[in-house]
Amino acid sequence: MITITGFGPGGFDRVPEPVKTLLLDPGRTVIARTVHHPAAEELARLRAVVFCDDLYEEADAFDDVYASIADRVVEASSTGPVVYVVPGSPMIGEFAVRRIRQLHGDVEIIPAESFVDAVLDTVAYDPLDRGLQILNGHDLPDPLIVDKPTIIGHLDRDEVLADVLDALARVMPEETEVTLLAGLGAPNHSTVTDRLDAIGLELAGFRTSLFIDSPPGGLVGAVQVMRRLREECPWDREQTHRSLVKNLVEEVYELIEAIGRLPERGVDFVAYSEVEDELGDVLLQVLFHEAIARQAGAFDIDGVGEVLRQKLVRRHPHVFGDVDISEPSEVKENWDRIKEEERGGRASSILDGVPQGLPGIQRAAKIQNRAAKVGFDWEHAGQVTPKVREELEELEAAMIDHGDVEAELGDVLFSVINVARHLGVDPELALRRSTSTFEDRFRRMEQDGPLDGLDLDDLNRRWEKAKGVVDP
Repeated sequence: MITITGFGPGGFDRVPEPVKTLLLDPGRTVIARTVHHPAAEELARLRAVVFCDDLYEEADAFDDVYASIADRVVEASSTGPVVYVVPGSPMIGEFAVRRIRQLHGDVEIIPAESFVDAVLDTVAYDPLDRGLQILNGHDLPDPLIVDKPTIIGHLDRDEVLADVLDALARVMPEETEVTLLAGLGAPNHSTVTDRLDAIGLELAGFRTSLFIDSPPGGLVGAVQVMRRLREECPWDREQTHRSLVKNLVEEVYELIEAIGRLPERGVDFVAYSEVEDELGDVLLQVLFHEAIARQAGAFDIDGVGEVLRQKLVRRHPHVFGDVDISEPSEVKENWDRIKEEERGGRASSILDGVPQGLPGIQRAAKIQNRAAKVGFDWEHAGQVTPKVREELEELEAAMIDHGDVEAELGDVLFSVINVARHLGVDPELALRRSTSTFEDRFRRMEQDGPLDGLDLDDLNRRWEKAKGVVDP
């Protein structure tokens, strides 16, 4: 038989008498996960104990350690009763316990006081008040959501504690205070409450934990702030879904502009910080619409997220199902097919679903892509460029004959967008790039003095000089 129990968080004096009797029974082999615990050290002075610290030194990964511990315990049970004892509780953070129970059919668990109990007692918090989250410092979730009181354990090394503090700093308000608890249950325990950036790493250890009880930051914090603004800010209270549309469009264009400044190769963290900021502004618009809809009782952010999650899973059967797809083009075709099935096949035209409100360049490209799906398309870009020349000739003729210049110019633009599509170039980004280049060169022209009053020859000389400077 294998009996599994725990030392609790402190010294051997805190271990319940029945467990002490069990641990001191000379007829049982006692295996302890680690000697790095005050009760373990005291027990080792009273009797022979097999420790597993050597397995930590030999293994490359924690999973290997847990497997080796389980094998050692099960193997020892073949010659007699075994007690496997862990720091704290056998039911919290003891991954080897799960494996032992899988390998051996005769396992008895004797509960023990956990580090969680010791933390809650020290900070005087009842988890039924506002909930409780318990995380492993070695394996923080991504994304990290800290929207309720949280305990983070297994802060056994200074680099682990440093990584945890950095992760918290990315999603918590700058002034957030946390409580670091080290060696609880022992006379020399330490409890330090301070700002995230002031917590020292020297208290990291096998019995070190963090307790966080602060207003949420990150995504959850942004959701809550936006909801409060909707209720308390006079301007935010007046807005409607329709009144915010122009803001959404503007923020999306500012994001596009920031993305356009990303280098084609390498990583520019300054440029990325601008993208991050603009993404936040777009997210603000999403959260604003969510706050309005939530007030109306229509939906909330969780509903939005779940609808999106279901859609992503449904439209990626090659990832979440058994469909075999490897090429990006196949993924796109499958996505469009599933999308059409979701609509019940009720579209009267293949062009249905292309929003009228899209900017002209984007809408033209989408319309062309839809037509191409049924084969109404040129085979390659080389066949489209003569069409551009033809449309230019028709535009020139309309200019001479006072024809419909607007229509002919539209045909030119439509044909140019077709060329871009066949070349795999986003026409919007290409135009923005050229516009930015023109803007940079024109500003260089202005650096040599005012342009007003210069004749065309002087302006052209300035322009050629500006072109001679390498564009950013």
